[in-house]
Amino acid sequence: MAEEKRRKTSIWTFADHFEGDKVVWIIVLMLFLFSIVCMFSSSSRLLRDGMTRLDLVKNQFFVVMAGMVVIIILYNIKNIKFFRWCSQWGFLISFLLLALLDAHVSLPFLKALNINNAYRILSVGGFQVHVFEVVKVAMVLYLAWAMDALKRGELRGPEKEIYKKIIYLYAPFLIIFGMIIPGSNSSALIIGLLMFVMILLGGGNLPDMTVLALAAMLLLGAIFGLYSATKNNEHPLFERIGTGIARVFDDDDWEQQVLDNPKGTIAYQEALDAIRQPYSAKIAVKQGGLIGKGPGQSTQRYVVPDMSEDFMYSFIIEEYGLLGGIFVIFLYVSLLARASIIVRNCGSDHYAKLTVAGLCLLIAGQAFLHMFVNADIGPMTGQTLPLISHGNSAFLCFSIAFGIILSFSRIAARRIDRETRMAAPLMEMHESTAVQQRLDELDAYDSGQLTDESYEL
Repeated sequence: MAEEKRRKTSIWTFADHFEGDKVVWIIVLMLFLFSIVCMFSSSSRLLRDGMTRLDLVKNQFFVVMAGMVVIIILYNIKNIKFFRWCSQWGFLISFLLLALLDAHVSLPFLKALNINNAYRILSVGGFQVHVFEVVKVAMVLYLAWAMDALKRGELRGPEKEIYKKIIYLYAPFLIIFGMIIPGSNSSALIIGLLMFVMILLGGGNLPDMTVLALAAMLLLGAIFGLYSATKNNEHPLFERIGTGIARVFDDDDWEQQVLDNPKGTIAYQEALDAIRQPYSAKIAVKQGGLIGKGPGQSTQRYVVPDMSEDFMYSFIIEEYGLLGGIFVIFLYVSLLARASIIVRNCGSDHYAKLTVAGLCLLIAGQAFLHMFVNADIGPMTGQTLPLISHGNSAFLCFSIAFGIILSFSRIAARRIDRETRMAAPLMEMHESTAVQQRLDELDAYDSGQLTDESYEL
């Protein structure tokens, strides 16, 4: 009896005590390890004030530990009503953060930072919060709550359902979409598409979704009109619209301009700056080959300033080769696969299903978008590789997403276990007992408890 108890509590059965989806746990741990290892040899731009690469690893280790603490705390919250209550504030939190950002707030303890001619970050007491990363997670949670509350009939307001949809779903969608555009066109499109898919998954009908899409297009057209009317002013409205148009429709042959203009001229330098990052990312992918150059052997990190953020996947392939790149893809594809299983086994809990589906789509979708940009498929978006790229606030936001997924996976795990117990056995009971007895005797023989004379081979 003591031996059986010791086996149950040994290190080899430690993972059995986790109720969440074990595959998702493995994915999280592997992404954490990739993040720490990649920070050691990524962009030298992160080294400042006498820092060494060991300092980078130490800092990233603390960020990873903070992310793990967040995940464990959320994983251990077993009351789904708590998450449902928190989710209803997602829109208000997103609105307030975006309002502070768009107002270019500048206070001693709270300031909107202008980086690369765009406001995307709030500095709160010295800690930088990437607002769009917070909004992604917050709006997924909010829309999951709103769709579930609508289905339950818990939303307050007018009696007609269409008015409730406008107040709780469509208006927040358009407001958040419009407020993101001044800071980032790509983030507005990505978050807008994510919110649209969330509403669609939650039960949005075709006529309503068509009207919502047309309303978003009209809003985008109105913003473009304001930009066109003021683009010649010193401070044009929605200036990022012009940046987005230039990236999509820019037909300048920058490579040819580099070849045509003499070195040292302004035209040569502008053309070189335009192609430096995407071309260096492609060079990194090509030089990586099948097995890569090895940890710490990247050369393109000295050319691409945002290697640790926007071009992390190219860096991974350069150092770990195509095999390393495929392994990273496998992790995110596995997350999608597990999400489908978790959603299918969440029973009748509409909120849990929408939350898990939305958060997994957010993580995997952003990961693949990051990879497409690194492969020069589409314009620059500035999206990081979830749980791998550098960025403290983004890392913690995705840790929150994984913590909620793991917490909700308990619902699915209990359901799967119940179905397993209720399933018919694969063999008759007397056959199963005989096989188990034979296995026990083999274990006893291997451990020396039975001799050759007493054990029949």
